[in-house]
Amino acid sequence: MIDINLIKENPEKIKTALKKKNWETDFTEVLKNYDEKNILQGKIDDLRNKRNSLSAEVPKLKKEGKDCSHIFVEVKEINQQIESLEAEEKDLADKIFEFMSALPNIPDEDLLAGGKENNKVIRTFGEKPNFAFQPKDHVELCESLGLIDYERGSKISGRGTCIYTGDGARLEWALLNFFISEHIKDGYTFMLPPHILNYESGLVAGQFPKFKEDVFWLEGTQPRKFILPTAETALVNYHRNEILKEEDLPKKYFAYTPCYRCEVGSYRTEERGMIRGYQFNKVEMFQYTTPEKSDSAFEELVGKAETLMKKLGLHFQTSKLAAGDCSHSMARTYDIEVWIPSMGIYKEVSSASNARDYQARRGNIKYKNKETGKNNFCHILNASGLATSRLLPAIVEQFQNADGSVNIPEVLVQFMGGQTVLKAK
Repeated sequence: MIDINLIKENPEKIKTALKKKNWETDFTEVLKNYDEKNILQGKIDDLRNKRNSLSAEVPKLKKEGKDCSHIFVEVKEINQQIESLEAEEKDLADKIFEFMSALPNIPDEDLLAGGKENNKVIRTFGEKPNFAFQPKDHVELCESLGLIDYERGSKISGRGTCIYTGDGARLEWALLNFFISEHIKDGYTFMLPPHILNYESGLVAGQFPKFKEDVFWLEGTQPRKFILPTAETALVNYHRNEILKEEDLPKKYFAYTPCYRCEVGSYRTEERGMIRGYQFNKVEMFQYTTPEKSDSAFEELVGKAETLMKKLGLHFQTSKLAAGDCSHSMARTYDIEVWIPSMGIYKEVSSASNARDYQARRGNIKYKNKETGKNNFCHILNASGLATSRLLPAIVEQFQNADGSVNIPEVLVQFMGGQTVLKAK
């Protein structure tokens, strides 16, 4: 969450920054509560000091054979006062936390205000495929090649699902194996986190409380648990409530998980099943680092996602998101977007984001500074590396041939047992 001291120092500056995310707020009450809480804490500290002083007199009086009963009476009264003040302080602390935990992250200063309309394409790779024949869309191709069974997926689970079959399942798994091998080569540690998480995990990630209805909750579990919407939600909690060593940073992880989202695409053909569904596969890259290395870590993650796309040979673009299009928890985001010919638009396959210290504050994740000896909050970053639900449609559409077959990207051939072309069985 945001450091409340930043708000206290310059509330108008923070208010203006959050407006770039289309977030209107008033800090008057939270700052009033914060000041009152500090006053109460001061009173509590004074009473504790007084209690300690009185308690220290007891052994002396007993040694001198004097009566101590008046001290016990006074200490009891002080304890009652402390208990009452602590209850008031906790009530204020809860109100402050509720307000602060709902605030979005402060966007980086160089981001444009507003939403998707102000996103900027900063670079493009490759050319849009130019077909000398009438190209097919990915739904037709996947059905004719026996890659995806949409009808039976819908039958056994409902709209927004599909079943990868035969070469389709193999191609999906080849993509995942390719990503995994690349990240291991780059020195990232492979993780397989649990898919069922507790409420605190969603809170630390910044998805709760605002977006708590956007996940699938498990009924009948106490405490209540949910299914992860992305591996980021698990990885950001890996070092929750820990103090890391600066010399061990950056911590570089990646994880494979299915992702489960309540939102789903429209009934339009181009969004059926794979483009946007309840469940999809994703490999997630993740870093914990120091503030000084935060920007270079971000560029590394963006570069890694772009490199994967280049090696696949897909036409794509990289966009710098406007403040209002960055997610709630993020200060900065670049999207890597693949071209889907049948839709005539680019679709995101990776979001590389820097949360700065926003998530670390929520999860109390710190590192010990070697020079000062102080515990500082880490900076936390993530990027898809990559999500597959839009890659497979992009591959079959961009690499299709006139006879209805599809060329397999060269980097995936080794994971497809040497197969180079997808053909109808």
